Amino acid sequence: MFNRRTLLATASAVVMLGFAPMASAQDDTLDIALISKGFQHQFWQAVNMGAQQAAEELGVNVTFEGPDNESQVDRQIDMLAAALARQPDAIGFAALDSQAATPLLQQAQAAGIPVIAFDSGVDSDIPLGTAATNNLAAAALAADKMAELIGGEGKVALVVHDQTSRTGIERRDGFVNQIEAEYPDIEIVSIQYGGGDHLQSTEITKSILLANPDLKGIFGANEGSAIGVVNGVTELGRDDVVVIGYDSGAAQLDAIRSGTMAGAITQNPVGIGYETVAAAVAAINGEEVPAEIDTGFYYYDASNMDDPEIAAVLYE
Repeated sequence: MFNRRTLLATASAVVMLGFAPMASAQDDTLDIALISKGFQHQFWQAVNMGAQQAAEELGVNVTFEGPDNESQVDRQIDMLAAALARQPDAIGFAALDSQAATPLLQQAQAAGIPVIAFDSGVDSDIPLGTAATNNLAAAALAADKMAELIGGEGKVALVVHDQTSRTGIERRDGFVNQIEAEYPDIEIVSIQYGGGDHLQSTEITKSILLANPDLKGIFGANEGSAIGVVNGVTELGRDDVVVIGYDSGAAQLDAIRSGTMAGAITQNPVGIGYETVAAAVAAINGEEVPAEIDTGFYYYDASNMDDPEIAAVLYE
């Protein structure tokens, strides 16, 4: 288990800037470039903390950057191209669009630069491994919790961050498939996409609620989506709506403590960052990398969020 609090002091400067300093031309330290989906959420800051911990322990240089928000696919591709141009020893990549990066990943492969996917996989066999949460299983658990809390019947909706990344697709499908398979009396009336932006997700939530006054629950599929759902429910005074989120962060923890959000799925973002760098180093050294590196998930609510096992993976 990775202790996020002990990492905070050493990683704070990196977190604020969004990247680690590059190794100098005279430095033969291994250079690993990590391109994330964003840097606006505490989730990504926690991933960076884990990456920097691994960098320190393994004696490598790790840079970490991502676009301003998770809708900027072109900006992320530009960052990946810039990272490739400096010819790092390995690349870690969390794809906003699971197909758009394929040509650049092919360039990396041709140049002999190993690629490790993290958080979101890509529609390619180029990455040697993917360090990520099992999003299908995690979202299915969120569906089970939703069903339990609304009494197994009624109308629900989803606010998802996107329909192009693996995380967006799998969290949507994991939730929807579980509801359809196990809960015939629950109807999914709307699936909307807010780009992971809490302001856009707030407006989407309000429109869903106004169109469905008898709605019983909403699943917010990432940090920004979930906070948008909480804000929308709050602004319309719909405290009767059950909100299930994904990820954590201070705002979600506050919402759960206040009762506005019933609970959420938390990942292990520090572990994702750590395992990505560890896998990259292994690949550079010619070692075998597991195709799937499952970093785990938990459901948390007011009853267990202070338990040591859960508190260790909440990234407030």
